[in-house]
Amino acid sequence: MTKETPKRPYLTKEEREKLHKKRKQKEMFQKILIVGIFLSIVAAGVISVIRVKTGDVSEASFFSAEEVTTEEPIPPLTSAKEAFPDLDITEAYLTPNEYSRPQMPLERVKYIVIHYTANPGTTAESNRNYFEGLKDSGQTHASSHFVIGLDGEILQCIPLNEWCYASNDLNNQAISIEMCHPDASGAFNTPTYNSSVFLVAKLCDYYKIPTENVIRHYDITGKECPKYFVEHPERWEKYLGFVNKWREPLEK
Repeated sequence: MTKETPKRPYLTKEEREKLHKKRKQKEMFQKILIVGIFLSIVAAGVISVIRVKTGDVSEASFFSAEEVTTEEPIPPLTSAKEAFPDLDITEAYLTPNEYSRPQMPLERVKYIVIHYTANPGTTAESNRNYFEGLKDSGQTHASSHFVIGLDGEILQCIPLNEWCYASNDLNNQAISIEMCHPDASGAFNTPTYNSSVFLVAKLCDYYKIPTENVIRHYDITGKECPKYFVEHPERWEKYLGFVNKWREPLEK
């Protein structure tokens, strides 16, 4: 019969020191992990606040805004109706509020951003009223400088010397235009399309913006907007060609 070696009822000094060291290492690792999680939460909160302040409250942007320089800043417009009397523009300014008309100054315009409403068959007025209603619902931050209707009518919702909440990282340097569309394809009818071309050409001429700085919401965030121009990039290039055609010859 094999005689069992009796177990020691205690740890040696060396074993106690080793166990103590392991326990300290474990406690240190737990503290580092907790601090790391806390810092991550704080950083996420700071980023969220910055995005709300800048109007970037929906998607992460991947568009890199290049500087567009002119010899001197172009004085910002307020009323497109006064600046472009030959266009069918109605002023329907939103009530100042933090969700759709924050009244932050738009001091320099470098881009024109094209959107579609994503509400087939709806009117310019109904889409404008949705933005107006956000002051009460607080549902999200959203708006646009212009909404172009199915009959080619243009509603100006925000003065051109103020931000709108439409173009994420470019809110502080862009004029945004929402276009109505008759069906789910996102294709624009002729009156809406033509009014958009004429308005964009006028804005580009006034602000001395190169036509290549007329961009889609898609080009900022990757969002499928305006849907038809994202799905048919050749149609987008044709649209830009019409904008360029209707610009003043000396400003091309």
